[in-house]
Parts: sequence; C-alpha cells; structure tokens
Amino acid sequence: MSDVLDELRRDPDLDGPNLHAVDATDRLLLDEAAPELAAAGDGTVVVIGDRYGALTLGAIARYGVSGVRTHQDRLTGELALHANAGRLGMTGGFTSHGLTPELLAGARLVLVQLPRALDALDEVAALVAEHADPDVVVMAGGRVKHMTHAMNDVLGRHFSEVRARLARQKSRVIVASSPLPASQRPARRWPECVEHPDLGITVCAHGGAFAGTGIDIGTRALLAHLDDVPHTTGTALDLGCGTGVLAVVLARSRPGLTVTATDESAAAVASAQATVEANGLTERVRVTRAVGTAGIPDGSVDLVLLNPPFHVEATVHPGVARALFVDAARVLRPDGQLWAVWNSHLRYRPTLEHVVGPTRQVGRGPKFTVTVSTRG
Repeated sequence: MSDVLDELRRDPDLDGPNLHAVDATDRLLLDEAAPELAAAGDGTVVVIGDRYGALTLGAIARYGVSGVRTHQDRLTGELALHANAGRLGMTGGFTSHGLTPELLAGARLVLVQLPRALDALDEVAALVAEHADPDVVVMAGGRVKHMTHAMNDVLGRHFSEVRARLARQKSRVIVASSPLPASQRPARRWPECVEHPDLGITVCAHGGAFAGTGIDIGTRALLAHLDDVPHTTGTALDLGCGTGVLAVVLARSRPGLTVTATDESAAAVASAQATVEANGLTERVRVTRAVGTAGIPDGSVDLVLLNPPFHVEATVHPGVARALFVDAARVLRPDGQLWAVWNSHLRYRPTLEHVVGPTRQVGRGPKFTVTVSTRG
C-alpha cells in the first residue's frame, strides 16, 4: 500500500537535489502523534508550518482525521498543499487560515514544524495557549541541529508542561500541554512596533518576520541610495517587502508615487500592513500576499525595489533571486528600473544584465552591492 507522503511534490516551489517535499521531521511528528490523531474529533486538529502538506495530508490519509485547520507562512507551501491535495483527491479534509485566534479556537491537538525564529514560536505558543482547548496538546518537531533549549523555554512561558521526546533520524519532537492561566502568561506582544528616528518611521513586526522590528543591513545599504532613485511619480513595487521598510520610506520621500508592497510570507505581509498603518500611509501603500509579482500586469510598473532572499529553507539557491529578477522584468515598463541589493559574493550582475537589462553598480561594500537595472 503506497504512503501519501511518497506522492507529495514541492510545486510551485523551487526544486533541487537537496530540496524535498517531505522530511524526517514530518514523518516523526505523524508517528509520535499517532494516538492523538487516531482519537481526534472533527475540527480539533490544527497544523502550523506544514511545508508542502505532509502533516496535513498525512493526518487525513493515515488516521482519517477530518476538518483539519492549517496555517502556512509561505504562500508557495500553501499552494503546494492545495495542489497535492487536488492531485490526490483529498481537497475536502482541510481549510487554510491566517495565524489568528480562529485558527486555534477549540483545538485539542496542534502539530507544528518548528520555526527557526524564537519570536515566531512565541507568537504561535501565545495564540495556542489563549485560544485552544484547555486540554490541548502541542507537538512541535524540528531537525536537531536547528533546535535549542531556548525553544523549550519559549514554550514554557505559555505551558506548564514541556518535555522533549527521543530523537530519530536527527529530528526531535517537543510536547507542550496544560496552558498556563492568563495571569501567568506574558502580555500579548504581537505585532511589536519600534520607532527609528534616523529614518523617521515606525517599524512593526510579527514574530515570523525577517529582521523583526530592526532594519537589516541589506535594506540599509539600499536605503543609503534611495535619494538617487529618479522616479518621483508613477508606480513603484517593493518586491519581497518584508516588514515594509522600503515601501514606507519610498512613499514618504516620493509623494507622487503609488507604491505596492508584496511578499509571499504571511508574517511579512501582516507586519508590512501594520508598518504602513503605523506611519499613516494606508492611502499610499497597498500590501498584498503574492508569490513574486503574481497579479500585477505586464509592463505596468515604473520602479521596483528588491532585497532578495538567497535561501530556500537551509539551502543557498540562486534560483530564488533569479525568479524575482524575472518577475521584476515582467512587470517593468520599458526604461523602468530595478534597484536591487544583494550579497556581493553572489555576483548577480551578469544575471541582472541577462534577465532585466543594462545594469550598473551604484554602491558596494564588504557585504552588499547595490545595482540599478534598466528594462530594455
């Protein structure tokens, strides 16, 4: 009898030799949670951080679980889950949700692929403790090399019982139960907001947002050249916007521009929206969750700002940035510009020349290079 996990694919996400749709943590979580899954009632199971559907579809196929609620931060993972479910005839067993109280309401079993960021885990744990059933059990799994005792400490802020189970194939599961009374749990903190007087803006962030309420050095490198951007009117796009810093600073400095900010991360989009609101720019900046430039018409944008990631999970993959360069080229008008910042050692300039158009360097430091590419 075939296992549903063997049938899963990553599509539409990038693929490669070290990139898989299912990992040892998925398999361990499903095995460790087998008694709870077998006894689960309709609508009582929640899955958070499922990469491509292994936990959600595995629970449904192996244990007959129904009414699973899922949250995936990356939109590519969410699309992959739905694509895998459609291909395998399993579309009716789950629903996708944001990271909201409704996701956790009444949950009795929560399966979690552990995020790398402790703040992301803290936000999840806080929501579970506040909104799930008092008898909820949280089973959070990860690769041992990425796990720390601090993860237990984070869960211990919200649950009175936290224990780690034995590792298998370099993965381990932490089990948390018995939510602490509200009076003993930390005050609600997400999103957090911090003022940056040097930029004249406030940055807001949810737990899973890259760089949090800070401003990463790549973004600062691009901001240092923002005054050189010639566009004062038209349309601009902050592609892979993160917490929305570039979009907000650009909108502040160019009142004639209409700015769109997009990201595939749900945490980033929620953070960027909060940042836009905190800076009073809701009429000037539109934030959307999308893979790349999906939904934006060809040749409709005058200016794109981009600080691309270069990892897929834990793997450095040049396809991430290239895909975003291709997306930027598609939506730029003739003579439109892509202003990008990237790690200098990655040497993206030939790719930018090929994909977008003539490219010149406007800044270079020990770590980052800033370039402007003009669409031919």
